[in-house]
Formats: sequence, structure tokens, C-alpha cells
Amino acid sequence: MATVTFDPATWPGVDPLWSKTLEVASTAPVEKAGTTRTWHYLDNIDALGSRDYVGTVFCVHGNPTWSYLWRSVLSAATQAEHPWRVIAVDQIDMGFSERTGTVRSLADRVRDLSDFSAAVGLNSTDKPVVTMAHDWGGLISLGWALEHRELVNGVMLTNTGVFHDHRENLPSALRLALAPKVHPVATSKTTAFLDVTLGLVQGGLDSDIRATYRAPYKTEERRAAIQNFVGDIPFGPETASHPHMVRIAEGIKELNVPAFFQWGTKDPVFQRKYMMDLMRRMPQAQVHRYENASHLVAEDEDIATPALNWLTQNFVNEKTARQLHTEERARLHQGLTTEYSPMIAELFSRSNDSSLAVIDMGGDGSSAVARLSWADLAAEVNRIAYGLTQLGVKRGDRINLMVPPGSKLTALLYACLKIGAVIVVADTGLGAKGLTRALKGAQPDYIVGIKTALVAAKTLGWPGKRISADKLPAPALKALGAIASVTDFAPTAMFEIEQVDPDADAAVLYTSGSTGPAKGVVYTHRQMAGMRDTIKNTYSLTAGTGLVAGFAPFALLGPALGCTSVTPKMDVTKPKTLSASALASAAHAIQATAIFASPAALVNVVATSSNLNKEQRSALKNIDLLLSAGAPIPMPLLEKVSAILPNASLHTPYGMTEALPVTDVDFQSIREAQQDAETSVPGAGNGVCVGTPVYGAQILVAPLDSRGEATGTPTTEAGITGEIMVSAPHVKDRYDTLWVTEEVSIQNPGWHRTGDIGHFDASGRLWVEGRLTHVMVTSAGVLTPVAAELATEEVEGVKRAAVVSVGPVSVATPVAVIETVEKTKAGQAPFGLTQRIRQHVLSTTGIELSAVLVVDEHPTDVRHNSKIDRPALAQWAEKTLTGKKAKLK
Repeated sequence: MATVTFDPATWPGVDPLWSKTLEVASTAPVEKAGTTRTWHYLDNIDALGSRDYVGTVFCVHGNPTWSYLWRSVLSAATQAEHPWRVIAVDQIDMGFSERTGTVRSLADRVRDLSDFSAAVGLNSTDKPVVTMAHDWGGLISLGWALEHRELVNGVMLTNTGVFHDHRENLPSALRLALAPKVHPVATSKTTAFLDVTLGLVQGGLDSDIRATYRAPYKTEERRAAIQNFVGDIPFGPETASHPHMVRIAEGIKELNVPAFFQWGTKDPVFQRKYMMDLMRRMPQAQVHRYENASHLVAEDEDIATPALNWLTQNFVNEKTARQLHTEERARLHQGLTTEYSPMIAELFSRSNDSSLAVIDMGGDGSSAVARLSWADLAAEVNRIAYGLTQLGVKRGDRINLMVPPGSKLTALLYACLKIGAVIVVADTGLGAKGLTRALKGAQPDYIVGIKTALVAAKTLGWPGKRISADKLPAPALKALGAIASVTDFAPTAMFEIEQVDPDADAAVLYTSGSTGPAKGVVYTHRQMAGMRDTIKNTYSLTAGTGLVAGFAPFALLGPALGCTSVTPKMDVTKPKTLSASALASAAHAIQATAIFASPAALVNVVATSSNLNKEQRSALKNIDLLLSAGAPIPMPLLEKVSAILPNASLHTPYGMTEALPVTDVDFQSIREAQQDAETSVPGAGNGVCVGTPVYGAQILVAPLDSRGEATGTPTTEAGITGEIMVSAPHVKDRYDTLWVTEEVSIQNPGWHRTGDIGHFDASGRLWVEGRLTHVMVTSAGVLTPVAAELATEEVEGVKRAAVVSVGPVSVATPVAVIETVEKTKAGQAPFGLTQRIRQHVLSTTGIELSAVLVVDEHPTDVRHNSKIDRPALAQWAEKTLTGKKAKLK
């Protein structure tokens, strides 16, 4: 028979002082009167010594873990500047608590917690009490909280669930464990259930940690509660615990205390739907999703640091970081306050205007297939808005729009803005996996899409009721699981609806995913209007301007600006498919004077410019403004673009999904900046000049330290490299269910930390040097990549370059990875080319490259086709230089 050893000194990460036992009188319904049970629990009260503590965190594990799950929280709470007492129980029959031989139900376990909390003195404390729970411990701890409302001041949860709709199947792992022939074998007779749970940790557990989790469960008798826990799952109305589950699930809707959820989204058991259900029941909750964590999120991620940060903000500080950020933001912008005008104001003020508003280009892109006047567009928006409300769409509902740019998407977007539905925009270019992850994160209530999008939604399990953007026969709608088609909505008189709250959510816009999993960026109606006003005031765009949107998102701003807009024929998921002819034909169709296009699109426009006919060239001569955002544009490319658009002022604004635009610079200013760099004007050079702040924006730089971290006091001093910070009325409201990420973003109240690095020159112009994550801490010190990349691209034969570091931090060395103009074998660059690049980079930047490597094509984001995945390149470069076979994904 296996021997169960009890030795807290051998448990990794546990202070033996924490381990305690307590005799508790049991009043659980399953017990006989007068029964006493022995509890084991972890409690850091002795480790705190004489230090006063803020309050108590009461931790409850699930099945088949034990109090060991919470060791990182105990450690962090003990060492914190504002410490907390943490009590983490081993539930009866679990961990090292007493084995009773009883079968305990949900009601029994809630009563058990009440017995324990009274015995340990928790019920009489005058300090705050916050629960923290995981797995089935979530339902149990919340049941306890409802019975001790006068005691509970906050709730923290990791992957758990409080309600299961019996009309849906349980997660497959639980269904298997409940199967009559499998149930006892998988849960108690063997360690299968325990082993599978521990196996969910991403990257695996260290052997000693795994052994510690298994230590209390070495015999079948000691695993009996694992079996009983599974058997008590309230999967349907006929199960004994079902009414108790419903009571708790409904009761927490009235549990109006601060709440914080940390969730591993790769959990096959408590999936996102359980998180969303909890968010609906406790809308006050702060939420952070860990995209690379699974069921045992406490083992995959550091949940303790965010938990202590959240506790400090809510129970120590007078105000949360969010409150401080909102107040400081208002103070910074108080001189810019103007009367709020909704995004839809311009459109509906022109509802009787017969002049052109939107054009769709069709076929080969040479001619228009649809033309809508302002009156037509207003009527279409009105029709769709009314129809959506008849389908049940209400204010605050999220709607994912999966429709190509054009008049149809424009009408859908403005209909959503009118009724106050929140628009979810995620690029199809993220790919099936990335898009699925984004949409499951945003959890839209509805998806409106073309047929291919609805097929994908059904196949990939995208959330939301489906509505077809196109007219489809009833059998096709049924096959796709669609409830209706937008084309079925009948025309109606002007649909009047109460104006939306300016500070309500308006949109969730997803980042390109070029710097990690795509993040949902939430904008309010006021912030969307702020973006419109910034662009309008910075570039003097007026009603009547003809706008060609070669960068799809800008097509949606057209009606808000009063511009007549057209999207040229292109694959919107591949900006580099925009041809010069398609751009010129679109410009000609509306007599355009302004163009928005991505850098990758401009590369192909230049490459295909020889195909332009006389009429198309003439149309491009009428362009007086070009905006290109998304990535730096090399001077040679701007020179070539200038030749195609001879009368245009070329602007390359800098910004990001979280704030667009932030700065602006034109071609002439770039030339002047380059001249200043060549004549050694202080601060000029070492990066890409992106100009000065746009209307309403303020910028600071947080200096880098010797470790390459942005820890310095924010400044505008010339020549100081650091993380770029921006404050403006049009900066995002927050990241969607990414509380930890948002906390980093607003660590300086009123400001957004961009993650980009740069510096100011003596003229107040901002120079971007790359991303904070791309900073190289080398044997030569802290280096940034952009200057060396630009210098590399100046060498004949080089098409594009990225500079990455190879080797351990502090002794790493910079390596250039290039694409060549002429086809060159991947691997080490030819000796002659390597020498020319190394010499030129050294002479112009002072950076000494250790090697030059060649790839067929850099891995880039899809939205811009220009943001290079440097971490992937760095891994490939390191393997290549050490002689290992390497392949770029």
C-alpha cells in the first residue's frame, strides 16, 4: 500500500510555518450531530509576525487539487508592501484534511466552509475578507459568500463556473469522467483524473511540484472525494445539487462587491462561456484573459502579482488606477473640450442631400457598381438599424461585422452606432485561428456576415447569433444557422431612438496581432468622435472631400467626416494587392483629392505604376493629400510615390490601434529631419522621424535603463531614448478583458504607454526606434534596431532588413536578417554583401553587426504586410548561426 507522507518542508514554494490543522465541529447535513472533523489548511499568519495586515483572502480549491494551488498567493501576500493574511483550506476529504467516508454534496461543502470560517475566527474579523477560488471551489466559495454577505468585501475567481445550462452538453472531459463505466476507474481506482488535470499545465509541471500535488492522493481511499466531487456535478435538474447551483448562480447577481477574474482561455473544462456567464452575473468584475494558460491558470501564469495589485487598489488606495487615469486624462484635455457631436451626426444632417456619399468599385476595379447619395445612405442606415432592433439587438449588444469594406459595411457600421450596439472589428487576415481567438475573446452577441463568414462561424464555432449580410434563400439561411438576412428588413420612416451615451462603448477594434495575440481595444462613442475630430483638424478634411480608402478602416470614417469615399478594388486582407490602376480608377470615380493607403499598398502601387493610362494619371494628379500609416516608409519609396502623385502633400502619420493618429509628418519635413541628422543636429537621426503631435495629442518619453526597461521619469528632453507615451481625447478607453495589460498601459495616469520606443530631437520632432520588446541588451550596451535596419536597407541589393539580437541578455550581439532584391539562398549572406552591410551600418550608426543572414521573406502581420515578427526571426537566426536546421513559420 502506498504511504502518504506529510512533510510541508518538502513542498516546493511552501513555508512550513503556513501548514496548520484545526479541529472543527461539523454541521453539514451529511454528518451526525456532534461530529468533529480535522482540517488541514495553509495560513501565513505566523509568517506575517508583528506586521499588520489589510485583511484576509479566503482561498478555496477545486477538484482534484488542494491548498497547495494557492502557494504563490500566500508568498506574495506575505511579502507585499501592504500584506494580507491568506487562509487556503483543504476541503474535507481532499488534500491533507480528514477522510470521512461520506459523500459530500454542494450544500454540505458550503456548510463545511461556514463551520471552518467560524472555527478559525474569520466570522468575527473587523478586517476586509475577500474570497478566492478555482474550479468547483468557485461555486462553493460563492455559496459561502452569499451566507456571509456582511463579511465578504470582494471576490476573486480563476477558471470556474457557477451555472451549467442543462440544454448544453457538459465539456467532453467531464462527460467522460461521468460515464458509469469510466467514472470510478478514472477518478478513484486510478490517478487518471488527477493526472489529466495536472497534464493541462502548458509546458508541464516540474516533477517535484507534480509529486506534491499527487502526495495527498496516493491511495484509492484517499481519492474517493475526487470521484464524489465529479459525481456531484449539477449537470441537469434531476441532480441533487442542481437547485443549490441555481440558487447560488442567481444570488451572486446581488453580490455587489468588487470582483476580479483571472482566466486561462485554453481550459477544455471551464471554457470562455463560463467566464462570460460570470461576467453577466457580476458585471462589476475586472477580468483578465491569459491566452496561453489552461485550467490550472495559477501554474501557467503569475496570478498572485495581479491579485495583490487589485487588492491594494480596492482596499488600500483611495482610488483605483482606472479612476486616477480617468481623472488625470480629463485634466490633461480640459483645454480641448468641445461640444460632443456623434459619429452619425454628419450623415443624418444630410439625409435629404442627393450628392454622392459612397461608391463601390467592382469587376477589375475600373468602374463603379454601386453609388449611394447621402440621402440613400441615411435611409439604408435607418432601415438596417430598425431591422436589427426588431431582431432583438439592443443597446450595448456586441455585433461582429464580417463584411468587406464598401457601402454595405458602411451602412451596417453606422446602423450599429445609431442604436448603440458595440461594433466588433477583427481582421480576417488574422487567419482562422487568430480570428477565432479574437472573437471568442470579444464574445459578440451577433455576427453579421457574408456567406463565407457565416460558414466559418458555423464551422469554427464563433459566438453570436448569425445574420446574413446578403440575400439568401430560406434553406441556405437555415443551413448556416442564420436567424435572418439584412436584406429582409423593410424600408421604414425615419427611425427615432434616444441618443447613445457618449461614454458608452462604441467599438472593439482588434490589433494586427503583430506583437502577440491580437488585443481587443475598446473605444467609447466620445473617443471615436475624438478620432474623427483629430483627423479632421489635423488634415483640414472638409465636407465634400473625395477620399480613396486604400487602408480599409479609413473608409468607415468617410461619412463621419462628410467625405465622399470609395474603397479601391483590392484584397483587404492583403494590402499589397492594391494596384496603381485600381487606385487611380477609384480616384477618378469620385474626383478624389485625398488618399489613405498602407505602406505595403504603396509598394505595389509604385511597382505597377507603369500600367497607368492617361486618364488614370490625370486622376492621380488631382490628389493633394496622401496619408499612409502602419509602418515607416523609406525615403526612396516616398520619392517614387511623389512622382506618381506629383501634386500631393505626402504625410506618414504615426499611430496604433489604441490611438490613431499620434503624430504627423510630411515629406518635406522628413527631408529636413534627414538633413538635420546628417549635420548632427542634437537628437536628429537614429530612427524614423514621425514628426510632431497631431491635434489634441501630447507625447512624453519614459527613458530606458541599463536593462532596456522604460523606468525613467517621462520627459520631452531631446536625445533621450525611451518608451513613447501619449495622451489625447481619441486614445482608447481600455483593453477588452485584459485588466493586467491595461494596468501596464495606464501605469502613468492619463497616459497610454505605447510599447514603442523613440526620442525627441531639438526641434521637438519624435523619432521612432522600434518596439520596447525589440530593444537589444548587448555587450555594447542597450541598442535599438531601426537605425541599423534603415542603414542596412541603403546597401545596394537589400530589399528589406530587420536587426535582432542573438545570445543571452547583456552579452547578446546584433544580427541583420535581410530580404534581397535578387533571389539569394536562405542562410548566411554572401561574404561580399555581408562586408558591405557591416561596414555601412558601423559607419552610419556605430552598431557592429556580428552577422548578416538572408531569408526569402520576413514574417509579417497581415493587416499592414510590413510589421516584422522579430522574435520569430531572432529564434531562426540563433538556430541558423549555431548550425541547426531552422524554418520560419
